[in-house]
Amino acid sequence: MSKTWTYQDPKQLKKVGPDKASWYVGWFDPDGNKRGKSCGPGSKGKLLADKEAEKIKAQLITGTYEATDKKTWDAFRAEYEESLLPGLGVRTGEEIKAALDHFDRLVKPGKVGTLTTARIDKFITARRKEAGKKRGSLVSPATINKELRHLRAVLAVAVEWGYLKVVPKFRMEKVPKKLARFMTGEHFAAVYAACDAVARPADIPNVTVADWWRGVMVFTYMTGWRISEVLALQRADLDLEGGYAITLAEDNKGDRDERVKLHQVVIDHLKRIATFGEFVFPWNHNKTTLYNDFATIQEAAKIHLPCTKKHEHTRFCHVYGFHDLRRAFATMNAARLTPDALQALMRHKSYSTTQLYINMARQIDDAVNVLHVPDVLKRDAK
Repeated sequence: MSKTWTYQDPKQLKKVGPDKASWYVGWFDPDGNKRGKSCGPGSKGKLLADKEAEKIKAQLITGTYEATDKKTWDAFRAEYEESLLPGLGVRTGEEIKAALDHFDRLVKPGKVGTLTTARIDKFITARRKEAGKKRGSLVSPATINKELRHLRAVLAVAVEWGYLKVVPKFRMEKVPKKLARFMTGEHFAAVYAACDAVARPADIPNVTVADWWRGVMVFTYMTGWRISEVLALQRADLDLEGGYAITLAEDNKGDRDERVKLHQVVIDHLKRIATFGEFVFPWNHNKTTLYNDFATIQEAAKIHLPCTKKHEHTRFCHVYGFHDLRRAFATMNAARLTPDALQALMRHKSYSTTQLYINMARQIDDAVNVLHVPDVLKRDAK
């Protein structure tokens, strides 16, 4: 069989358009296995794909075909990053690169065709022993699982391109099922009242520091936006009269633009910090300063959360993070919204992620109420 063909992936076409979608050459090797190779996007990619198709067809006819399982990992990774990463979201691409960097460093893969479950297990074993973000901690099982999901998706592409026969088995790490931490209403009130405990940002005309922080807190607590999305919100994407804001695909993990209706409470707080600047929440300092100031505000509010994790504790172990405001939005509203509405507002790619918050809310709100109460206790209660 010496048939070859060129094509563009329909899914990639739909996502990035014909000018950015890569061109591929496909063929059947002498063993009857379907193979494929990316040649890049645009007219140049089409030209390369046509040339490669003719080259491979000639090799198949003359019996000089060279198996592609000799592809090196470095060459495959470069091809993958050039062809597919441009069609993914910025954050997703960064996470994939980080996972591949760890894999390169710990496993030192040679040929793509030699990657087996044993090599994946080697990566997992080595990653477990490495230091986590917090001093004295190890890389968490959840972080390892996230990296494994990215690696599995990349190796699936290697199979599609004919560089690997099958995707190795991935043994995911067991993640302890714990209730996710979220800022309670009582603590929110205390922190809200203490927003004048810091001196930044002090460079915004006609906007007090306390109003800026209260705006950030209320916006996050009442929309569920990630802090990166909040700080990236531009004045041009905010309509206070219409009562909506737009989060852009390049600023969120959902990889899509979203028009979000705002609660009146949020609008009232945004009016207090209205400026002519580019951003709704300008912050001319680094992220570390932002987190430090948020911790200072909470410490002024007498927030001191318990931390049972086995690591060297820091001040951040005992205060909330910005993501705890997002979790509060999901948890507090899970019982008030339909699952589809909650998923849309949270911009979760997977419904299973939304379901975690729904289940947690049910545990908090309903578990005690459905417990059996003996008759004698009912009588005592009366």
